[in-house]
Amino acid sequence: MTPRAFQVRCVLLCSVLVTGLSLLSVRLIQIQAWDRKHYADKARRTFERRETLPGLRGKIVDRNEEILAKSMPVVAVGVNVQHLTDPLVISYPLACERVSKEQGWEGLDPDARKRRVLAERSLLLKEFEDMPADAILDQGLAHAVSILARPLGLKREEMRARIKTAIAAGTKEFFIVKDLKADSADGLRELILRHWLEGFFLNESFKRWYPSPDLATHVIGYTGEVEEIDDKGAKRYRQSGKFGIEAALESFLVGRDGWQEHRRAPNGARIPGDSSSLMPPRPGLNVQLTLDMGVQSIVEEELDAGLAEFDSKRGCVIVMDPKSGEILGMASRPHFNLNLLDNLGESASNFALQATYEPGSTIKIVPAGAALNEGLVTPNTVIPCHKGLYHKNKVRVPDHHPYGALSVEGVLQKSSNIGSYMLGLKLGMDRYYDYMGRWGFGSKTGILLSGESRGVVRNSGNPVDFSRVTYGYALAVTPLQMASAYSVVAGDGKLRKPHIVKAVIANDGTMVERYEPEVVATVLSENTAKAMRGALEKVVDPSGTALLAKVPGYRAAGKTGTAIRMDKGRYQTGHYTVSFAGMMPSQDPAFVCIVVIDDPLTTKVTRYGGTIAAPIFAKIGTRLAAHMNLTPTEPVAEKDKLAATQEP
Repeated sequence: MTPRAFQVRCVLLCSVLVTGLSLLSVRLIQIQAWDRKHYADKARRTFERRETLPGLRGKIVDRNEEILAKSMPVVAVGVNVQHLTDPLVISYPLACERVSKEQGWEGLDPDARKRRVLAERSLLLKEFEDMPADAILDQGLAHAVSILARPLGLKREEMRARIKTAIAAGTKEFFIVKDLKADSADGLRELILRHWLEGFFLNESFKRWYPSPDLATHVIGYTGEVEEIDDKGAKRYRQSGKFGIEAALESFLVGRDGWQEHRRAPNGARIPGDSSSLMPPRPGLNVQLTLDMGVQSIVEEELDAGLAEFDSKRGCVIVMDPKSGEILGMASRPHFNLNLLDNLGESASNFALQATYEPGSTIKIVPAGAALNEGLVTPNTVIPCHKGLYHKNKVRVPDHHPYGALSVEGVLQKSSNIGSYMLGLKLGMDRYYDYMGRWGFGSKTGILLSGESRGVVRNSGNPVDFSRVTYGYALAVTPLQMASAYSVVAGDGKLRKPHIVKAVIANDGTMVERYEPEVVATVLSENTAKAMRGALEKVVDPSGTALLAKVPGYRAAGKTGTAIRMDKGRYQTGHYTVSFAGMMPSQDPAFVCIVVIDDPLTTKVTRYGGTIAAPIFAKIGTRLAAHMNLTPTEPVAEKDKLAATQEP
């Protein structure tokens, strides 16, 4: 090789080395300076674990601050399958098990115990070199199961099977037990730490609990687990409102979750984090309902008793304050237990605001009230009732009794279909349907509960349809719409939005939002409303259709309703929806109460609103008068006094 060629080769070799080293230097500078934060974050994420600290869900209380729903702390025990199958991690609890049996172990301080465990672990890892991986796993799993199965309330075989199934499925983490009482958390945590049981962790959360799970179920509602994916792609679960107030006011009730980060060494052992790795959770707001649980208990008990007595499975009772629109009690059947959530498929529908039915004669306050309000009649105006049958062209209106002529008050008292239709004719079709709209029929009331039906009121322009609407057929209403309509009469003639939420309150007692009474429309003048109350009083007289609605010591007012039940577009002969809408005391009502019983099958009485719904109203009214301390408006007979003292 010539000196010149040797020199060229040396230059080339040096150039390659210098270029390579220069590129390596640039890359090292890039990693240490430019990309330092990226790789630091990546390394930190590899050994960081973020633990969610759930925000406490707000309470639901009644108007008297009785708790209806609250969150109770519970614990879930999780299994990290990766740690539980790693010999490096399994070696810790097995080493601890060996040395803890040595004489003098109990007398060692924590540091001495730690040194002893680590020394034994080194020996154990050498033994693992000659053992199959499955044998190591079985040994570690058997040890963990022997310590934790009983405290977790599991049989050893059951716990082992759950973990084996997760390993076979390739699951990284799962909860082996949920909803343990929070007071067991400290004991479990101490067991895990004392035995160095890496691979198990505790997740503290909250479970919704309802102190009176059979009351106001459709109003309060319930929560359920929602699966979410966090910013690291991990699954997490939170409680979310699914029904009732729990769902409707989710944005207020739900708390904001916090988090706590802790770091783990490459071997999986936890190391302390610093103070910056904690964000405290924020509790949700509390919701106060308008319900009075004393009233609620009364309506639930009497509704159940009435359904049992008259052989029915569906119905509802609503008690409303006519001066504010506040719902004091609302019970629907069938229902369910809020803690057990059984039979939701059959029982979740809220009859009071989701069921629609043809109201029958309770709708007759509309033609009577509207005609009075328009000055077309007075309470004493005589209305021809055509002796039981009105027939003109295609319009045919029958009556249950052949009345010749009745006053406007008499039309309501005797519940004449023909009389009601005559009042509708005086108004005319367009004006009549306008009043139906003013009264709220055919529209949702706007109550803060989901699933409300708007019912069906349709001005078809057909005279036959119009005739039937005036006495409660060819339309559909909800019990809540009817309760609101009777509150127009019981109050000052104004339709108020029924509301179930009184206020939203922070944990320190600060009022965040208050729900005030809201007038939707002016339907009747105050004088007309007063005249209607007087007319409805006569329905509860001995010559009216609702004598059984009478409450000893009080003047009650109201109207019965009986309608043939429709199913799948056809009327079911012999099946009825019966109702009574009433108020008490009649001239200055403290409450409006509507009772609707669907398809009673009893043979003990004739199936009318006056024989089934009215007596249920009377029992509720008697107990509500005592609960609300209402001043009697009528003298009480001795036999009625005796009966009152025997009320439960």
